[in-house]
Amino acid sequence: MRNAFAAEITALGEEDLRVVLVSADIGNRLFDPFKARFPQRFINCGVAEANMIGLSAGMAACGLRPVAYTIASFATTRCFEQIRVDVCYQHLPVVIAGVGAGLAYAANGCTHHACEDIAILRALPGMTVLCPGDPVEVRLALRAALRHNGPVYLRLGKKGEPIVHTSLPDFRIGKGIRVREGREVCLLSTGNVLSLALDAGAALDAAGISAQVVSLHTVKPLDVDLLRDAFSRFAVVATIEEHGRIGGLGGGVAEWLADQPPSRTRLCRFGTADAFLHEAGGQQHARERFGLTPDAIATEILRTLNGRRVDQA
Repeated sequence: MRNAFAAEITALGEEDLRVVLVSADIGNRLFDPFKARFPQRFINCGVAEANMIGLSAGMAACGLRPVAYTIASFATTRCFEQIRVDVCYQHLPVVIAGVGAGLAYAANGCTHHACEDIAILRALPGMTVLCPGDPVEVRLALRAALRHNGPVYLRLGKKGEPIVHTSLPDFRIGKGIRVREGREVCLLSTGNVLSLALDAGAALDAAGISAQVVSLHTVKPLDVDLLRDAFSRFAVVATIEEHGRIGGLGGGVAEWLADQPPSRTRLCRFGTADAFLHEAGGQQHARERFGLTPDAIATEILRTLNGRRVDQA
């Protein structure tokens, strides 16, 4: 995903002279092409993320379109006050790009885990939260973010995420993308777990359950039309995210559902537990510890389906 981001920001720099890339001591070689073409529009703020956000807000207030890029945990929790006061309070068009979100930097320990970022930024008035599902969506999301007249959090994976879309999908802020059709279960994926959600859908198919998979790349604002359709047609709707179950996509959908008329559809939420991971290991190890695997997801959904059928008997 970060390679797709670097390529697209360079292309956008050619198209729009207002685009400025601001970094917090990361991605220097990754952005060599951008720096070579636009040396005056690349600023390395060093290990000073709060300053990076304040600087970006000032540039946005002057008519530029800054993109502030660093590791997701440092781009959000470390400088939350600056995002709230400097960017959101003034409703400035700053794109905050958090790379390695979720458990992508799991091997670096808890300081580099970003499993609360959606929750805290979703709570800010005026903030739009985009979590593209593959490198194709990264490019489209960055373009949409820079067209948007307001603050945007662009939540990125790291590297190695497979390309899911074989052609350009219709990417619109606030509108999900149906990636796989199904009839009984709807899997709502956000961010870098899209391929995992597709594998879970395949596992359900193998068990005789037809599963739809949706890339719900916008966590705020939610695609309420898609949600109304899903909770009117499917036996189970499941949210899947590499983020805590509190406050992320699952929390957002649960909040929306609480304000709707009663539904017989069951909601399942898959994400990280309300606990820190006090052990070493890579992203896949961390996913396994939190039950974010295709088999674990399919097993829990099958258990939920069977419980629902018992209740209806």
